[in-house]
Amino acid sequence: MHELTGQRVMETGARGFLGSHLCSGLSALGVEVYGLSRTNPPSGTDAVRWSQGSLEDRSLAGSLLRAVKPDVVFHLAGHVTAAPEAEHVLTTFGSLLVSTVNLLTLAAETGCRRVVLAGSLTEPQAGGDEVVPGSPYAAAKWAGNAYARMFHQLYGTPVVIVRPFMAYGPRQDRRKLIPHVIRSLLQGHPPRLSGGHWRADWGYVSDVIEGFIQAAHRPGVDGRTIDLGTGTLHSIQEIVGQIAGLLNSPLEPLYGSRAERPAEQVRIANVAGAASMLGWTPKTSLAEGLKQTVDWYRQELGGTGRSLGDASGPD
Repeated sequence: MHELTGQRVMETGARGFLGSHLCSGLSALGVEVYGLSRTNPPSGTDAVRWSQGSLEDRSLAGSLLRAVKPDVVFHLAGHVTAAPEAEHVLTTFGSLLVSTVNLLTLAAETGCRRVVLAGSLTEPQAGGDEVVPGSPYAAAKWAGNAYARMFHQLYGTPVVIVRPFMAYGPRQDRRKLIPHVIRSLLQGHPPRLSGGHWRADWGYVSDVIEGFIQAAHRPGVDGRTIDLGTGTLHSIQEIVGQIAGLLNSPLEPLYGSRAERPAEQVRIANVAGAASMLGWTPKTSLAEGLKQTVDWYRQELGGTGRSLGDASGPD
């Protein structure tokens, strides 16, 4: 029996990359999962109890929380892109900040044992004279998590912020870096990329999901922000090279064919914090995680996938 077995869990963004994996992980533990999605709920024998909508709608959010009475809420929904264009300002403001404040307000009113928010490595960190977000997404995440810390401090809301670093794995949006590279090479097209020198802390999705689940029941972590990463940096060029090796592809990536993002910072996870607060450490090596991801996309595309057309570029 797991600590969450038999409990009621409400999950927003349940059809997204991390959300879908979290649904599977929770269901396997015997958790009663209530999934919220902006898109039409899937049909079939899915064990998840689905609702359609968004926490931007405070009336809907309140009705759901009062009806479900969840023990734990995972908030993963939102417009996810670190692109800097102004077109993302209002969508990130509503889907990330407004939804988070609505959830925190309702959680304080209705009560639940814990709220787990998905943070972001793109959030600006304290230091220097001015702290400036590098994208509308980063600004909305930063502001939402500031509200979360305030709600915990002032109103005792049992909220935890879990900050996954560069999560990757099966079922990720095809526009993201690793799916874009895999699909391009499988389809016989050289992937179009930026310079490839940017480095990141890459974490396999099953490890990340285990961290989220630990955050839902570990005592003494309310009000904390916890990184989920490996504590190791790898450049885009390293990642692409490993993928090309796994696929035995002779194609040369088109580095420099996409613009670099402004204000892209290099961040590494505080692995000691996750180990001490959650008892969590990543189990999947980069080599094994990439192999599992490549195998999944190879199967999805039917071997080469070349009949499916060009792969989309990353966000």
